[in-house]
Amino acid sequence: MLTKKKDVFFENLLLIIENIKDAAVLFKNDMENPADLEGYAEKIKMLEHKGDEYTHVIFQALNRTFITPLERDDIMALTGRLDDILDAIEACADLINLYNLKDRDSYLCLYARMIERCAIELQEALNHLIEKKYSQIHRHIVWVNSLENEADQLYRECLKDLFSTETDVKKIVQKKEVYELIEGAFDRAEDAADILEGIVMRS
Repeated sequence: MLTKKKDVFFENLLLIIENIKDAAVLFKNDMENPADLEGYAEKIKMLEHKGDEYTHVIFQALNRTFITPLERDDIMALTGRLDDILDAIEACADLINLYNLKDRDSYLCLYARMIERCAIELQEALNHLIEKKYSQIHRHIVWVNSLENEADQLYRECLKDLFSTETDVKKIVQKKEVYELIEGAFDRAEDAADILEGIVMRS
């Protein structure tokens, strides 16, 4: 019996999001138990490399495929934004390891849980898109937008706390850089959600 061939674009987009979820879980574990910064950073880097492979498969398929399940520009933009999310997580973990920031940071713990939730919502939205359940996509997009707003607010709070409590100038600069990186992941997640919303509106 023949089985239906999976669409290479949707299959790899889902793999990218699953990869983001795995990286977010590792990042969350790292932030909540910062005993092995180097080990977690290396594992997340491996996931980032895997994500690059999925992205490469999608772009290669675009070059040789005439008919695509979504507009080509949408596939390219969505792939790029999802890849940016994982890049931000990886860069953040790498900096934390580089700066040897071993103190448990409650803000980064919260950011880590929030980015995992973002990945879950994007995964659900994409699954509904694949199944053409367009009416069920909007609530997931709203969730991602809400998480981005929360991340903005959290960024302001953590900077205020950092500037008022930290006396080591070097640590202030280092932590501010880390906070900026992880907050940027939520901007890219919102971009991805906006792309999905645009696809739905045109469907």
